[in-house]
Amino acid sequence: MSNIKTSKMTNWRWVMCAMLFFATTVNYMDRQVLSLTWKDFIAPEFHWDDNTYGNITAVFSIFYAVANLFAGRFVDWMGTKKGYLWAIVVWSLGAVLHALCGMFTEGWMGGDFTSKAALIGATGDAALAISTISMYAFLFCRCILALGEAGNFPAAIKVTAEYFPKKDRAFATSIFNSGASVGALAAPATIPLLARAMGWEMAFVIIGALGFVWAGIWTFVYDKPEKSSHVNDAERLYINQDDEHAATPAAKEEKPERQMGILEAFTYRQTWSFVFGKFMTDGVWWFFLFWAPAYFSDQYGYTSDSAMAITLIFTLYAIVTVLSMFGGYLPKLFVEKKKMNPYQGRMRAMLIFAFFPFLALFAQPMGQYSAWWPAIIIGLVGAGHQAWSANIFSTTGDMFPKSAVATITGIGSMAGGVGSFLINKGSGMLFTYAEHQGAAFQFMGFEGKPAGYMIIFSICAVAYLIGWSVMKLLVPKYKPIVLD
Repeated sequence: MSNIKTSKMTNWRWVMCAMLFFATTVNYMDRQVLSLTWKDFIAPEFHWDDNTYGNITAVFSIFYAVANLFAGRFVDWMGTKKGYLWAIVVWSLGAVLHALCGMFTEGWMGGDFTSKAALIGATGDAALAISTISMYAFLFCRCILALGEAGNFPAAIKVTAEYFPKKDRAFATSIFNSGASVGALAAPATIPLLARAMGWEMAFVIIGALGFVWAGIWTFVYDKPEKSSHVNDAERLYINQDDEHAATPAAKEEKPERQMGILEAFTYRQTWSFVFGKFMTDGVWWFFLFWAPAYFSDQYGYTSDSAMAITLIFTLYAIVTVLSMFGGYLPKLFVEKKKMNPYQGRMRAMLIFAFFPFLALFAQPMGQYSAWWPAIIIGLVGAGHQAWSANIFSTTGDMFPKSAVATITGIGSMAGGVGSFLINKGSGMLFTYAEHQGAAFQFMGFEGKPAGYMIIFSICAVAYLIGWSVMKLLVPKYKPIVLD
């Protein structure tokens, strides 16, 4: 034992964290391609309005929600390596298939509508048919994308539970979860330019292909820590420090834990706490992810491929990326300096982050002076969300055994998808209605579509405090689940 403690510890767990980071980055870039191309490239070709786009994002969200219910269980059953591999291959295939939607629409319409120019020039019933057919084509591809993407976070959280002790999990999660904001950061700097130079179809193909590259690398670098030749005994001892019954850190197969069924999972208050927290807050992030490019186009006239729009969205996600990294460190500070247990420290940190979204109330009023104000404010709200997200994900590892982590994460992500469905479908309907009503539609001093945005910003502002309060009510103290 003394030789182990004095030997130099390997750091393969951080290589795993880097792989999770890049997978999440690719995940969010694939998700962003549509939001960065629909308003200025796809909508004119297929005659979409806000409601059409809202339908697509809503169906993606609800399908993602349903897939998450089974994705976590699938990853627990298949194993981390194969489960993650299947997930990224499926979502990358879905991403690439988007490029064929225009060809499918042209083929379905036939007749005089076998070119982009003919589709764009259509009017009346023909334009409505093009809008409907193309919407269903994109919905099919979005569902494949959602099916694969549902596996990302259950698999990533499972890897984190395998490779990190509880006190480090929120920090590790905040690092790989920052891939979401890095992906959202890289997307506006690349995707609109690709769409302008090569067509929106190639933007889907090029970004989608990145996932296949990651999958090839994953097959060679991942193995469980007790089996990995890259992890020495000193690192295994560090990883397993929470296991009070670990007599030695020697590399050996752990005793298999009983699997938790989906229905059984719903019998625990800890599950409902995680579910409600995700339901209330995931939709906020997805709203800004899906609608921010359209917001700057609608409110300020900056098309997604313009230098100003790229700069605004890049700045927004740069703020998210930099500040959210501290989200995982704060509970670690509470645990080590304040001697709190991991759950207590995490909930304290989440309460602090729950106040960040209140800034959303000022985005629309300050936007009257400059587009930079909403970009900065939404960036701060997004940073608060990502910090919150890193910690709420880590509560599953605090409360549940490793064999159940992916299942619980999938259930919670399902709830987050339902929340996203509601806010995205509601936003599309609200914005279309508000635009048609014009000055007759008013809210807090704004009228028309700006009033619609103000309503959604107000909902986003209070979502986290409501979520935190119910979570604390359901699980007031640290109480881990033990499977017999």
